[in-house]
This record gives sequence, structure tokens and C-alpha cells, in this order.
Amino acid sequence: MNSHSFPPTNAPKDSARLPRRYFLAGTGTAAAVVTMAAANSGSKEKLALFGGPKSVTHPHDDATRWPRYGREEEEAILELIRHPSYDPNKALEEDWKTFLNVPYAKAHFNGTSALTSMFFALNLPPGSEILVPSYTFFATILPMRLFGLVPVFVDINPRTLNMDPEDAKKRLTPRTKAVLPVHWIGLPADMDVICDWANEKGLIVLEDCAHAHGAKLQGRPMGTWGRMAIFSYQMTKPLPAIEGGMGVYQHKEDFERATAFGNYEMPGIPEDSPYYKYKGSGLGVKFRMHPFAAALARCQLKGLEERNAAGVRQVRKLNDALLELPGLYEQSSGRQDVTRLHYSWNMLFVDEKIVGVSRDRLVEALKAEGVQASGLHYTLQHQLPVYTEPEWWHHLPEIPELPGSVQANATNIALPYFTTEVPELVEQYIRAFRKVWAHRSELA
Repeated sequence: MNSHSFPPTNAPKDSARLPRRYFLAGTGTAAAVVTMAAANSGSKEKLALFGGPKSVTHPHDDATRWPRYGREEEEAILELIRHPSYDPNKALEEDWKTFLNVPYAKAHFNGTSALTSMFFALNLPPGSEILVPSYTFFATILPMRLFGLVPVFVDINPRTLNMDPEDAKKRLTPRTKAVLPVHWIGLPADMDVICDWANEKGLIVLEDCAHAHGAKLQGRPMGTWGRMAIFSYQMTKPLPAIEGGMGVYQHKEDFERATAFGNYEMPGIPEDSPYYKYKGSGLGVKFRMHPFAAALARCQLKGLEERNAAGVRQVRKLNDALLELPGLYEQSSGRQDVTRLHYSWNMLFVDEKIVGVSRDRLVEALKAEGVQASGLHYTLQHQLPVYTEPEWWHHLPEIPELPGSVQANATNIALPYFTTEVPELVEQYIRAFRKVWAHRSELA
């Protein structure tokens, strides 16, 4: 990580186990590292918000285009049209097992069906609780209700957007059976901390890796820390197949139970399995991946790690300059043993006390400069009505206060993730930010 990443340089060295206060507190240390040149650059220019020239004039048209398919993908789809089969599904499962070095994998229609199959595979009694962040897509949580499982909403660290292990510990009850962290937009959760605690308490560890294809912690891929994990191949994801998902299983029993739930042909289940007798009927649903999606995913997997690394380099060119500005931070755990990736958004955060201007006013000024910035309000699951209505739940979830999740929505500046090399745009974004920061007193 670069020298301006959170946490501040005077934080404890073991940043993997930092309490949340290091990520919430605005410090003079962060402001002190700012060079006067960066802080005052652009001070002579009039803000576009007040009638001055825009800083960003380079087109965004191709900069954020995703997915990026080429001739190989076109040929793979044409081959399937000419010779239809489900062969790509099995081939993708083998590819994914090799990529992660896991014993079992099952291709699903999408990430939601992979999650649903995972919850079925748990085979837990109704009323069992699963610790899960509210700051996630509905599919991480809502399918639990189909099996009588109860989500226990856990807060996030507002600078990592990942589950706060300390908050999870406070929500443990005798009914808690599992914990399900999400690796948000490619940043690995603190799986070492979570796994140590889960093992101590006898909890099952699951993973939602819908954003983390190829991300690692301590050299170990996301998706291999838990007993089960899922990936999504939806078209915005780092490995895009337009639609698709994958379940990853460490135990034979979990794999067979998840497969029987959504695949009536029982692919990969031996005849001596207790689930093989359900061949031809399955256990109620059809979650088989479309072979077109499997073919696309296989093509995209070949260059995944190179694309991830290129994306990180591109983000660093922008963020390393932006983080010199006082009161501006990026989504980061501060850990040195993380291999992350980026996709969809480049998430920054503002400490309004240091900047002296509200987040919304900064976004307004940046947008006037031509920056595609937003104050992203991500839907918090615990605030939705479906979790308050008894007719949908075997045991109605409790609705807690989650200040970290609220703070993340109130303080972020979401920038686009550039999916190709755009040095001109990066330079113009840097110029726009420096210009806005130089005029903070006017904006205030």
C-alpha cells in the first residue's frame, strides 16, 4: 500500500487487527503529510461551478466500458451455436478448481442461485443465525429465509466496507451457527481474524466472493478460507460472463447437497452418494449455468490476474496523487499482506472536519469540473421492509443500529473504475481534485 493510505502512519504495526477507531478518527497526521503544492495547485483557476473552465474534457466513452470481449469470446459462442452442448459448464468447473486449488466446484445460473444452494447445503435447523453485513447485495442475505435461517446484521468498518469482526463478536448468541463476510469491491475481509474467532466459537465460515475473483490474503485466494464460498460472473463483475455463478466447497457432503438442490442430472455426484437417488428430479429447482456464460467465463479467466494487476496499477496512478489532499482517504484495510483488485467503483472517503466542506458540496464541485463522481448511497439491507414483515420469516430478524454502514454512505465519493489505460483522464481527474481542494474556503 502507498504511504498515504489509511490507517495513519502512527497506528500500531499489526494493522490487520486494528480497532475501528483508527479508521473513524480524523487526525492531524493525515493532513500533515500533504504538500503545499498539492493543496494549493489550481488555486488561481476559477471553479467550473462558478463559471470557470472544466478540468476534465477527455471523453469517458471507452474508459469505463465493461465487459471487454474480443475475438476469442466471439469464437467460443459461435462454436456453441454450431455444436450445442453443456460441455463448457464442466470445463469451467475444472478450470475454477485448478485456479483456486479447491476440491469441489459447481457452476450455477448466477451468484444468487449459488448462495441459495450454499444455504441449503448448510442443512441447519430453522432459527439458526448467520452473521452477515447489511452493506451487501440482497442475494447475500434474503435466500436465507427459504430455509428458516435468520440473518444477524453486522456493521462494517466504514473505511474498508467489509465486516467489522469486533462488531460481529458483540452479536454472537447461542443460536449463531455461521459467519458470512463479503469481500467488498475486491478488498479481502480480515479472514484470518474472522476464522480464528469462528474456530474458537465453533462457527461455520462462509464467503461471498462475488467481487473478489483472484483477490488474496497472505497469498491465499478468497474463496478458500471458508467451508463454502460463492462467486458471481454477472456482467459488471471482475470476471464477466453476462450472467453466471460458482459455488466452491471444501467438503464432499456440501458439494453433493448443493448440487442435488439445483441440478436434477446430478453431475459429478457418484452413484454411491445418498443424493444420487434424486437423479432425474433433483430437490426442487434448476440452477444450471447457461453454457454460453460458461464459455465466456472460461475465456475471461485466462487473463484475469493480468487484468486485475493492470487495474490496480491504474487506480494507484490516480489515488496516490489524490491521497495527498487533506481529509481524503481510499477504501483500504492498511494491510500489507493483501492482494486486492478493483472493479465498478473507486471508493474514496472524506473527513469533512479536515476538509472543511461537506461531502455533497465537494461532489457538486467535482461534477461541475467534469469528474464522474457521486455520493453513493448503497442500499443497506437492514433498512428494507422485507426484513420487518413476519410473513416472510421463520424467525423475524432483529433490526440493529449500524453506524459504520451509515457513515460509509455519508462520507464516500465514488469514482468510476477505469477499465483501460487512460492517462489523460487520470491527469485531468487529479487536476480537478486539486482545483476543488484549493477552493475549499469558497465552497464552504
